[in-house]
Amino acid sequence: MALAALLTALPAFPQYTFFIPEGSFAIETSLENTGLKRLPIYRNAITSLTVVEQDIIGGTSAGEGLSPFLFVASLEKRDVTSVLDIGTVVAGQNAIRSGFVMDQEYQLYAGTMPDTSDKSGGHLLKIKRSATGKLHLTDLGIPIAGEGIFSIINDDAFEKLYGISYPSGYFFSYDIQSGKTKVYKGLAPKESIAHSLNDQFSLAPEDFLSCALITDDQGLVYGSLPFGKIFYFNPIDETINKLEAELPEVWGRRSLGQVSCWLKTKNGRIFGGNTADGQLFELNPSTKQIRNIGKPIMMSGLAGLAEGADGKIYGIAGGKPGYSHLFSFDEREGFKDFGNPEFEMTAPGFEQGILWRGFQLGTIAASEKGDYIVMGEVESLSQLLVFPVKSKTP
Repeated sequence: MALAALLTALPAFPQYTFFIPEGSFAIETSLENTGLKRLPIYRNAITSLTVVEQDIIGGTSAGEGLSPFLFVASLEKRDVTSVLDIGTVVAGQNAIRSGFVMDQEYQLYAGTMPDTSDKSGGHLLKIKRSATGKLHLTDLGIPIAGEGIFSIINDDAFEKLYGISYPSGYFFSYDIQSGKTKVYKGLAPKESIAHSLNDQFSLAPEDFLSCALITDDQGLVYGSLPFGKIFYFNPIDETINKLEAELPEVWGRRSLGQVSCWLKTKNGRIFGGNTADGQLFELNPSTKQIRNIGKPIMMSGLAGLAEGADGKIYGIAGGKPGYSHLFSFDEREGFKDFGNPEFEMTAPGFEQGILWRGFQLGTIAASEKGDYIVMGEVESLSQLLVFPVKSKTP
């Protein structure tokens, strides 16, 4: 009885706290057996996400033997406006998990991961939207035979794309004008290291390759290596360097260190997330030092980061076997754990009134002005969750 009384007196854990901000809404992107523009079950985990003008663009990952999708959802209409089955353009692909990069003409680039039955490799894709929002896809080919495309980033001049291949972890550059690829194999984990990580820690390549890349204002490209190491590539002299500073870690978990996401803010600061322990950190490009900011919640995993119009960093932490949590961070307030987003699913002319909870969120992006934060689920039927952010008062 004393224990029961104590438990009832404790405050509710954020695991069971729901975030329902004013103006928030969910967009139904996935539904079975419907004539609406929707994505089918097991082919809609939203693993790449961006916002261009008033359009949300997503790329999905599918189950084994199934092809992924590209889709567009309108912030204004709060509905899906276009879907494209990747299998109708490029066969044998299973996922778009590279993220998107955008050029000056609002064209997007992304990379695919092939199905295990397809040994040819992942494709680079150029994605263009028509005035009506319809998607047009151009296949730029396979950068590295037999390798998928795990992550990509572009340089500021948008002359080249840089990427990490899967499963070998080769770093490569792709010249957009010439279509030529150059591969730098020096960063790929040695076979003995990959075997050790798999044998001793049950880690597959997706657990130790750099999930994301970022460029600083000087054009250096940063990513992670096994055991919490950080590298940077200098495109001027094509040299690869490793930082002395390592990712923050909980003691004894250095082998699990991996950059899961990066964010370069509008003022050029670079933040990242460590998959292993769900720690937020800041990389100083000038000093090449890393500042450990800490853990937003007491769970591992930090899936993504985005900058809001209020100057705060919003991110997704946690996940299986628990639930994802939305959090924010700024220097004055520190971390704020919002728990699970729970937004009403309504579309103009199609009001459903369903409260949708984001238990497993895998992607997050901000609109160009930062006035909307968009999150994507990685479920068997995944939806979008959106909430507004007010501009920072002067």
